[in-house]
Amino acid sequence: MSVLVYINNYGGKIQKNSFEALAYGKALADKLNTNVVAAMLGPAENPSELGAYGASEVFHNPSASFADHDPGAITKALSGMIEQSGAAVVIFSHDYTGKSIAPRVAARLKAGLVTGAIALPDTSGTFSVKKAVFSGKAFADIEILSDKKVISLLPNSFEYSKGEGSATVTPVNGEAEKSTLKVKEIKKESTKLSLTEAEIVVSAGRGLKGPENWGMIEELANDLGAATACSRPVADIGWRPHHEHVGQTGIAIRPNLYFAIGISGAIQHLAGVNGSKVIVVINTDPEAPFFKAADYGIIGDAFEVVPKLVTAAKALRA
Repeated sequence: MSVLVYINNYGGKIQKNSFEALAYGKALADKLNTNVVAAMLGPAENPSELGAYGASEVFHNPSASFADHDPGAITKALSGMIEQSGAAVVIFSHDYTGKSIAPRVAARLKAGLVTGAIALPDTSGTFSVKKAVFSGKAFADIEILSDKKVISLLPNSFEYSKGEGSATVTPVNGEAEKSTLKVKEIKKESTKLSLTEAEIVVSAGRGLKGPENWGMIEELANDLGAATACSRPVADIGWRPHHEHVGQTGIAIRPNLYFAIGISGAIQHLAGVNGSKVIVVINTDPEAPFFKAADYGIIGDAFEVVPKLVTAAKALRA
């Protein structure tokens, strides 16, 4: 009864979140004294390389193409792989794909489901999974009682590293069923680094006074190898694109380092970023709520502080 990890190969590129999920699955398999296998759909150059990240076997359907990203079609194809592998636990990343597929897979398997896990399950007697609740203000340990179990791992919650070795590749034949979705247009983000994968995020709010001042934010992000983000009001008034909006109603992120520049720290914003390992707040208002959640705080004008940070970042790079 193995542990199976879904590898998101959408677009032909394996995402960082999938490597995290695979490392998580390998650690869980070691606790359960079993092996971890991977499931991949769509073309891939060398699936056996997943062995370097812990997989002993890769179930690969190279002919399955999901250009329309139909969750129902993906679920059906993946369910066959799960049955073929005999997996008792199925792991997803809690990203856009995992959020749409994990519940469907759990329903098909009649399995217990925990979404947004942040730690390995406690298997001492029971099978209990820890996750954040109430917008990150508390934690809950949820016990899964069913024979089959489905878990989605919150991105940036588990470290991974590349080792050595290769996995056995088991080809799975069969075309994906015809999608029931009709896609009118696909718009790809122009940003260099995905927010959900970035280890450093530089975010700004209305304190920057206008979109014309975002150059220093982008410069700081570039020097730090970071992604850029913004608060909801900034996206709503059109200063920045909506795909940069982080918060409860935007994208939830967990970077290693989060800069909040000119953002007051409303509860809705904090709910999407309070999983960050280190938070640095820059604000002229010493009473800004964000300072209560900050690991480091700078009371000062962003137009004076950020250029100094840019200078320091350039010196660090040099």
